[in-house]
Amino acid sequence: MARTIVITSGKGGVGKTTTSAAMAMGLAQRGHRTVVIDFDVGLRNLDLIMGCERRVVYDFANVINGEANLNQALIRDKRCEHLFILPASQTRDKDALTQEGVGQVLEELRKTHDYIVCDSPAGIEHGALMAMYFADDAVVVTNPEVSSVRDSDRMLGILSSKSRRALENEEPIREFLLLSRYSPERVASGEMLGVEDVQEILALNLLSVIPESKAVLNASNAGTPVILDVESDAGQAYSDMVARYLGEERPMRFLEMERKGLFSRLFRG
Repeated sequence: MARTIVITSGKGGVGKTTTSAAMAMGLAQRGHRTVVIDFDVGLRNLDLIMGCERRVVYDFANVINGEANLNQALIRDKRCEHLFILPASQTRDKDALTQEGVGQVLEELRKTHDYIVCDSPAGIEHGALMAMYFADDAVVVTNPEVSSVRDSDRMLGILSSKSRRALENEEPIREFLLLSRYSPERVASGEMLGVEDVQEILALNLLSVIPESKAVLNASNAGTPVILDVESDAGQAYSDMVARYLGEERPMRFLEMERKGLFSRLFRG
């Protein structure tokens, strides 16, 4: 049975689209037929991060409105045969995503895919509510900052009360935490919340801690999911995220400050 995963947050700019691209690619690399959908109507950034913006002909709204079928709108990733992208529209209003229309598209995708990753807009706007409504699992992305964590806590309330599973009295959505842009140095200096502080507030199963890394920006600019950069700390952390989501045991990394060698300490490098 296919599972629908929503990548959500209460605040913008925390790394949802980066996470959606990385998670979808990671699942597909493991042989799971996966589709990642951009729910951010009007902005449409997922296709840029996936490096397929020039290949967009039809989009999510076209399919909902019956102007194209799914096969016409889905873009197969060139790097992984098991991964597909369904882009958002840049020209439509956010109300183009109707509950009935989104439900029909997801139901059709469930017949042919193992995982459906939904890249949600921030907050509680229409597109975000549509992405959350049909979710089986939710990955809440937050930065280790008080405002970001507080807004994420609000999203948890919506997930537990306004989703299809909640309204139909089904088993609750499985909720996970992804902590992004984490800097042990800034935690030590009191500029950021620590992992324990965030978990105490949100009380979620921690999937991974993504360190602050130039690799994320470099990958986005190159149109490549950062999980493919296997040499980078961010790429490794996202790989850990996918493994833990699939039930593997992996130690949590990138939580401690990097220890400098003797040579660096002597010269205060």
